[in-house]
Amino acid sequence: MIQKSVCVYCGSRPGDDPEYTTQADALGRALAQNDWRLVYGAGDVGLMGTVVKWEVGKTDLTTYVVTETMHERKKVMFMNCDAVVVLPGGAGSLDELFEVLTWRQLGLHQKPVILLNTNGYWDPLTALLDHVVARGFAEESLLGYVDTV
Repeated sequence: MIQKSVCVYCGSRPGDDPEYTTQADALGRALAQNDWRLVYGAGDVGLMGTVVKWEVGKTDLTTYVVTETMHERKKVMFMNCDAVVVLPGGAGSLDELFEVLTWRQLGLHQKPVILLNTNGYWDPLTALLDHVVARGFAEESLLGYVDTV
């Protein structure tokens, strides 16, 4: 059986809603319970620290890749995953999301990109994507490149 991998993007801070941490914890548990490999950018604070704590004690963590630039880091993370999940986060999470969204728009991948919309956190972003399409700056297909759950 081939192990599946999920790249997680999220805040290095916990945010102002305890539900963000609760959902990060639930995602970490689900990945561990289903033996899905976590791909992340080495952060272990904020929401990412909550997701990562479920990896503690695993003995199959053998890959640690050092990159020279942020762009290279994002590319390596993405190339080593089967799907992307984006939890609430700030500018870094948005940067990572828009990079993979742009790659999808350019036809460079077909991987699922999922926004974990905890308590409506991503509602303003999905409204912005609707606006971008409505104003003619992207095809309607853009809206299908991101799933919101």
